[in-house]
Amino acid sequence: MKESVLDILIHLFENFLDTDDEPEPSRDALKLELERAGYPEPEVERALCWLDGLAEDRVDGLAEAAPRSMRVYNAHELSRLDTALRGYLLHLEQIGILSAAQRELVIDRLLALDTDDIDTEQMKWVVLMVLFSQPGQEQAYERMEDLVFEERPEAVH
Repeated sequence: MKESVLDILIHLFENFLDTDDEPEPSRDALKLELERAGYPEPEVERALCWLDGLAEDRVDGLAEAAPRSMRVYNAHELSRLDTALRGYLLHLEQIGILSAAQRELVIDRLLALDTDDIDTEQMKWVVLMVLFSQPGQEQAYERMEDLVFEERPEAVH
């Protein structure tokens, strides 16, 4: 079973973190449950460290960019985030789902995945997790959730 950190994070998010019924489980409980589910310990630990990083990188401490400012990506970011991803981030900002500070947190968490290829679907999940972790972002979260779970029409041949 070759699972990526993002696969584990999505599993966690769908099964444990996005439930209103129960209190948030402890890190040890999450680790034990993921290992029981068959995820390898090193990948589980990386996923939990990713979540720890999300909790530490609160938007509150990030400076808000001035309206109409432009984000300039450095060489490392350009090599990891292709044009489609950068364009989608800009789109999310323009339609009011992400603030500039939240965009920075999304970029940080995408780069922390440490995977070779990041696609738009993966980025949508990261955006959803970032918004979920931010207090007062319920409306943006719901809008993003619609984008993550939107039905895709089948291609007509």
